[in-house]
Amino acid sequence: MVVRERERERERERERERESEREREREREMGAERERARERERGGGAGRDTDVKDERERGKERRVKRERARKEERERERERERERERERERERERERERERERKRERERDRERETERERERERERERERERERERERGRHGQNAMRCDIASHY
Repeated sequence: MVVRERERERERERERERESEREREREREMGAERERARERERGGGAGRDTDVKDERERGKERRVKRERARKEERERERERERERERERERERERERERERERKRERERDRERETERERERERERERERERERERERGRHGQNAMRCDIASHY
């Protein structure tokens, strides 16, 4: 739980870092744009050349920016995929744990059943013993009666 929270915090931190980087990039872009606007206002002999050069420069900057954004997006997607994989792994682990628990429960049930069976067997044995005692007792009494009778 704590690990997941730390990971989320790190991800938020990385996102804030990327956002501030994009903000700085926008600032630089705006600064460069203002600079170019001042340059155009000032005029100058080779104005058109610098405009073409500026346009080429801006195109390159836009390409670089687009590439950077695509790269960041791919990185975020990879991170999301890793997170999904970690979640699937945790789910598999929970499932294995539930399976182990079910197995332990079945084992305990078997043990309880075996114990009940043993108890029933002991009870039957005690019952047979009592039955034998009753039989011996009956014979014993009869023998005694016979003995007593023979004395007379």
